Amino acid sequence: MAPLSTPDVAGASLGTPKDEVESALTDRYQTTVPQPVRRALGLRKRDRIRYAFRANGEVVLQRVSADSDNDDPALAPFLALLEQDIANHPERLQAIDAELVERLQDLVGGIEVDLEEVLPDEA
Repeated sequence: MAPLSTPDVAGASLGTPKDEVESALTDRYQTTVPQPVRRALGLRKRDRIRYAFRANGEVVLQRVSADSDNDDPALAPFLALLEQDIANHPERLQAIDAELVERLQDLVGGIEVDLEEVLPDEA
């Protein structure tokens, strides 16, 4: 996700760089998404947003596309089943052994991946 470029920072806290904007949380942990963020993501009322967590501690805010709920109707129930099974039976979790890690690294070791790159539409 590209950083906001020279957003309209009206209402932003003083002392923040021009490519940052802040908002405050209510007592119920709610916030208003600032206008520069809404504009950058193309958000409208009733849209959904996703919070993606990065290993370095960053959290990326993304707009959920309207058709993403229809991509795979079995995915959400399957993930819910996995979540429930892990919660109910944590003893079933197993570590990946070093041999499998080596095999996977051999398969994909030379492939570079840009996680921020937009994927092309599939035909």
